[in-house]
Amino acid sequence: MSAFWSGGDQWEMVLPVALAMALTTAIGLEREAGAKSAGLRTHTLVGVGSAVFMLVSKYGFFDLLGNDHVSLDPSRIAAQVVSGIGFIGGGLIFVRKDSVRGLTTAATVWLAAAVGMACGAGLPVLAVVATLGHFLVTRGFPPLARVSHRWRGEPPTLRLSYADGRGVLRAVLTVCTERGFTVQGLAIDRETIAADGQRIAAVTLDLEGRGDVTALAGDVAELAGVRSTATGRDETLDE
Repeated sequence: MSAFWSGGDQWEMVLPVALAMALTTAIGLEREAGAKSAGLRTHTLVGVGSAVFMLVSKYGFFDLLGNDHVSLDPSRIAAQVVSGIGFIGGGLIFVRKDSVRGLTTAATVWLAAAVGMACGAGLPVLAVVATLGHFLVTRGFPPLARVSHRWRGEPPTLRLSYADGRGVLRAVLTVCTERGFTVQGLAIDRETIAADGQRIAAVTLDLEGRGDVTALAGDVAELAGVRSTATGRDETLDE
């Protein structure tokens, strides 16, 4: 064996890399069809790269094992792949106001890395099953999630009237966040002029969260400029 080659039978290592490419290409095509921020090329490259890293970790240092005081730990490079893929996943997650985007796409990149590592580790059945699991989750779970949302019933809502132009709504949103709620929608019910000439706005906030919406209404009612609060869509606002 040449001093420039770490191990023999290197052509046999092409097969797990090719399998990783095929499986992660399938994952990437599914993401590409959904017009996600990370599509075909990203998932395929992550899967192939992870498979190559695993093969290097397993077989890349065989030529050194004959030396004294040299031992091989094949898990070290694999562990670094798991840590390193977090940088790519983190770059795909965006926070916009009260919503988070890109979590599922970041998770699929993480899964593509796992599929590639399984191929490189010589676990093709595990890699295929993980790929099938990806399609089950991304294509089969959305209808299930919609059914789950219907079972949850009406989302919590908060109705309030407040003096417009004084930054009251900003303070209300802050209280909602502190109470563990996110605002999914805001609808202006009406705008009126009070006897003192102050503009009064009445809005309905569609919330998401598991906090106590009644306690939230009480906290909001104590804010300066808030004239009345109510929970639910059928409540009346007493000003």
